[in-house]
Amino acid sequence: MKLLYIKASGFKNIQDDCILDFTAKSKKTTEDKEYELQEIADGLFVYNTVAFIGKNASGKTSFLDLLDCAYSILGNFSLEDKNYSYDGIHLVLFFYHDGKIYRYSTDIASSQNLSNKATFSHQELSEKTYYKSKAKAIFSDDDFTPVENIGILPEDTSIVFFVLKKKETRAVYFNSDGEGANTYRLMFHALKLYKLSPSVLSKVLHLFDGNIKSLTMLEDEHNYELSLTTGKKTVSDKELIHILSSGTTKGLLLYVTVIASLKYGFDLIIDEIENHFHKTLVENIINLYKDKSVNKCNATLYFSTHYCELLDLFNRQDNIWVCRADKKIVAENMYENFDIRVELSKSRQFYNDAFKTSVNYDDLMSIKKEFLK
Repeated sequence: MKLLYIKASGFKNIQDDCILDFTAKSKKTTEDKEYELQEIADGLFVYNTVAFIGKNASGKTSFLDLLDCAYSILGNFSLEDKNYSYDGIHLVLFFYHDGKIYRYSTDIASSQNLSNKATFSHQELSEKTYYKSKAKAIFSDDDFTPVENIGILPEDTSIVFFVLKKKETRAVYFNSDGEGANTYRLMFHALKLYKLSPSVLSKVLHLFDGNIKSLTMLEDEHNYELSLTTGKKTVSDKELIHILSSGTTKGLLLYVTVIASLKYGFDLIIDEIENHFHKTLVENIINLYKDKSVNKCNATLYFSTHYCELLDLFNRQDNIWVCRADKKIVAENMYENFDIRVELSKSRQFYNDAFKTSVNYDDLMSIKKEFLK
């Protein structure tokens, strides 16, 4: 299953009828096909990496929340414990699965009976067989027919279930806050869930802190045996979070999940990727998703960032969304909405305010004047 397209109205403060199209739109060079794109069906290309950029409070997190919303429906057939209101949301999702393009639409509201769960109404699910000859028209209404044998489900369960059949990790979302002391327990659960070898943890630990020889979770799941170059000791999760750096704590769980994502092919969504990793590690992760010898199962990395230099790692423009906030939040595709020559440095264009994303100079000077009083 691969998510291709989202159209949303009523979602947080995002402009109604917002569209995110994750199929390749610009020319596909041989180099792009090798490093930037994945061919999920004959002639159907999506991205290895997708970036959302913009200044502070431009809506980047809201668009990643929208992605997470779509993947929660496709993976769990439900929405639960999200940090936004469900009321008034209308979604249209297109996804590819087993040789067919599916179109799913639904209205979403908060459940009156179930705590922090969403209900689905006015659901429609249709399908059409994918043909390379019609690759440019996959989102048109032509040839779609209703999916047959749609049964009755509880109102908090999406009818996408009748196509995808079983719950599955389609994507994992990391917000910018981290999980605090709970990070270590989640990391060990991830190692077990994704059947990653003990050597994975050892190498990840060494990557972030060369002084750590090993880390073992004890049976109560709140205490750990920490082996350092200076010796061993047993510590609680609340003690461990003060022993390890915040970057190491955040990075351990996230890097383990990166490895699992690349191994199994589920997508990864990271808000403010620079808050989790050193810039060199961020560049390394982006390049891992571009490397077909590593990313064998077509995982996609979605991330938001303030590091505009990371954009220079992208050879394409159509996998970059520029976020802006006025009365409503919008995301504009760099290729479709901006006239930027391909050979120009994207980061330089960012600094030159080609995307209208720079901090307001007058606001900066106004703050400076406060210091001079």
